[in-house]
Amino acid sequence: MSDTNFDVVVVGSGPGGYVAAIRAAQLGLKAAVVEREHIGGICLNWGCIPTKALLRTADVLTLINHSESFGIKVEGVSVDLEKVVKRSRQVAGQLSGGVQHLLKKNKVMVVDGHGKLAGNGKLEISKDGKVISTLTAKHIILATGARARILPGLEPDGKLIWTYKEALVPDVMPKKLLVVGSGAIGIEFASFFNALGAEVTVVEVMDRVLPVEDAEISAMAEKAFKKLGMKIHKNTTVSELKKSANSVTATFTDKKGKTSSDTFDRVILAVGIVGNVEDIGLEGTKIKVDRTHVDVDEYSRTAEPGVYAIGDLTGPPWLAHKASHEGVICVEKIAGEKDVHPLNTKNIPGCTYCHPQVASVGLTEEAAKEAGYELKVGRFPFLGNGKAIALGEPDGMIKTIFDAKTGEMLGAHMIGTEVTELIQGYGIAKTLETTEIDLMHTVFPHPTLSEMMYESVLDAYDKAIHF
Repeated sequence: MSDTNFDVVVVGSGPGGYVAAIRAAQLGLKAAVVEREHIGGICLNWGCIPTKALLRTADVLTLINHSESFGIKVEGVSVDLEKVVKRSRQVAGQLSGGVQHLLKKNKVMVVDGHGKLAGNGKLEISKDGKVISTLTAKHIILATGARARILPGLEPDGKLIWTYKEALVPDVMPKKLLVVGSGAIGIEFASFFNALGAEVTVVEVMDRVLPVEDAEISAMAEKAFKKLGMKIHKNTTVSELKKSANSVTATFTDKKGKTSSDTFDRVILAVGIVGNVEDIGLEGTKIKVDRTHVDVDEYSRTAEPGVYAIGDLTGPPWLAHKASHEGVICVEKIAGEKDVHPLNTKNIPGCTYCHPQVASVGLTEEAAKEAGYELKVGRFPFLGNGKAIALGEPDGMIKTIFDAKTGEMLGAHMIGTEVTELIQGYGIAKTLETTEIDLMHTVFPHPTLSEMMYESVLDAYDKAIHF
């Protein structure tokens, strides 16, 4: 490699890393990105994008199975799992190629290899265990991401016990499937396999599914999942997984210590993530690591001068769009741009693409009460919306939470069709510190699902029109 001196080098090309590198180049900085595996990182190749492609198949199949209610008779429906997976991989490949094009377009050098801090603004690049070059940079941004958390005694084997990677490219359609963990990843896979006909059981150690969501929304989600045929075990741990030739027997232990067991064709482990902090040269630096995640300040600076960290390698929420935004803020601060503001994580929307979809931004009702706010809470059901009824999607709700004293919108929570698209409206409102008056003066088009957002605000102040 002839060119080894840069202003900014980013280690990792996920949604945080490649965005940081491109923004650096746009600002006139000489930039490189180091990637040891797939351009686009986990998100584009093994996470956000391919899972949405699978879930789109589930949506299409669900619609076909209910086609008679729309006056359309469909016969002989079958699922070709190989083609379903192939489409998912093609979508991921297309977007990975798109990122490569963007990096080239912005004159970002892509370095194939594993990057490791080597002190004094140096980054050692290795390939197949051998050091092939050393890069120097004034600023090094670590964007190495995270991987699936593995619990002792519940180790995946890639055949019967899967992580998200095996679940994305299943070799068989399991008749009975156990999903351990009911966060976004677990519930999305549970929703996909359930829609394609698997008998799905979900085990969650907490007292509700989707535990980071508003409790009322979680309860509605659980009810919907059960209606679709899923079995849900809350306040329960998987204490043992015993494998046979073609099945796994799981032992469950509830909070009272009572045990039970059941046998499954496959198990998916979705019990959180751990940061990729190993073998990137943190030893001997001032960088602090807290439970596998790197400590940073509001501009992604670590305690080591000239070294930064963004994305899943750092603190929550562990979301692709959070990583991208952190990358931009970090680089703009490095470049000396004016009016660079720290990221307010309370304004970051979260989305779960299960059926029904779940989305949220800001404080839950419980968190707002714990913070000492006096609240006004509005709700509006999908059943009261003409567009939802016309779509054949009358199940769901939009919930909004306001500070009773100032009218500031503190949080919004949704469950139902297309709420992952609707939530950004409230995301903008949160960023602009919108009050209930601003939202009440906003005209929402008819007939749309977004009208429910307006009605939910009205309901918080006892002014709802359509319910």
